[in-house]
Amino acid sequence: MEKDTFRNWYLLESEEDFDRAIARYELLKSAEKGSDEHKEKMLLVHLIAAYENKLWDLPEVDPVEMIKIRMEDFGYNATTLAKEYGDKGTISKVLNYKQSLSLTMIRKFSHLLKIPAEWLIKEYPLKKAV
Repeated sequence: MEKDTFRNWYLLESEEDFDRAIARYELLKSAEKGSDEHKEKMLLVHLIAAYENKLWDLPEVDPVEMIKIRMEDFGYNATTLAKEYGDKGTISKVLNYKQSLSLTMIRKFSHLLKIPAEWLIKEYPLKKAV
């Protein structure tokens, strides 16, 4: 990949732009505060968030319902999520509102299902065990 600088970024308008920005962010995520790389990283955070917000006109639903909608959009099932997370039993509990999403799940499912993480951290009621 060519050497990018924060001076040549622009609004992200395609999936290719988005992928390029994500890849560059991954290279810069440990940049020292105050450095040009850190400034570029912070710019990328805003560009990526703006693209995601424009792209994902998602309904106002609880995090579990959002996961289910996106699973259907991508043709995924609980096994697909278990491969990403590593525990099918836990996935089943989450999808059935018997266990809350963990921070690790939020991170992994945000990436896998292309859902902004802030949408997955919303509180939602769990079903009581009988």
